[in-house]
Amino acid sequence: MYTVIALAFAIKKMAKAYSNDLRCKLLTAYDCGQGSLRALAVLFSVSYDWAKKISSQRLHSQQMERVAQSRHGTVSRVTPAVEAELLRQLREQPDRTLAELQKGLQQSLGISFSNQHLWRVLKRLNVRLKKSHFMPPSETPKPIKSNARSFLRKSTQPRSTS
Repeated sequence: MYTVIALAFAIKKMAKAYSNDLRCKLLTAYDCGQGSLRALAVLFSVSYDWAKKISSQRLHSQQMERVAQSRHGTVSRVTPAVEAELLRQLREQPDRTLAELQKGLQQSLGISFSNQHLWRVLKRLNVRLKKSHFMPPSETPKPIKSNARSFLRKSTQPRSTS
């Protein structure tokens, strides 16, 4: 039983990146003309695609070592200052609409967000909806726009049972 679990754990381990030393050795050998990328890939026991990839990366970065990984995507404009300003506006007037919050952010910080993005930020800050879905419905009936009968009214005629 123990060996089965250990084997399953060993299979799920993540692969590690090749070392910078191996990259430098392969690229130095290529620069010295010791062979083609395909031949050097076989010699160093790496894939030809990896050898092509690091050769291409070196052309772009001008360095043999791995380039440090950076955060993907653009830097968020929702800084702690923006979050603090949103929460301040909501403390001052809790029933502000998204449009009012947008206008307030534009005036105070000079930054604008779409309704959808602002809604996601508020959700992440755990700002709840003003209306609760667990409250009983209002006793005031909604106005009917036309003179047609409403399907929501109870019929005075009994239903047929056939």
